[in-house]
Amino acid sequence: MRTGIVYTSARILLLVVALLLLSLAGARGILLIVLALVVSALASYVLLSKQRDIMSAALNRRLGRVSRKAAEFRTRIEEGAAAEDVDEDPAARPAAPGAPSAQAAPAALAKARDRT
Repeated sequence: MRTGIVYTSARILLLVVALLLLSLAGARGILLIVLALVVSALASYVLLSKQRDIMSAALNRRLGRVSRKAAEFRTRIEEGAAAEDVDEDPAARPAAPGAPSAQAAPAALAKARDRT
């Protein structure tokens, strides 16, 4: 983040210097602003190339860390989803409190049939 602030500050400084120099040269109004933007862009392209390379390297490192973390998170999510999708044997699953067990259910059905 520090490299981005330094680079942006240098670009703003170049724009201000271009504005001052062009106003001393006699440019006024919209022409002053357009010329200052063009001159500062060209100057920053030449003068700030090293700083721009440093900033892009820092940004690539940061994005690399973020994408590694995102890949780890995605893997954990997929593992969790796969674990939920595993079919379990209903008899092996513990019964909820108050619910009849898997073995008691057929007996209850047979009892209900006998009543009718």
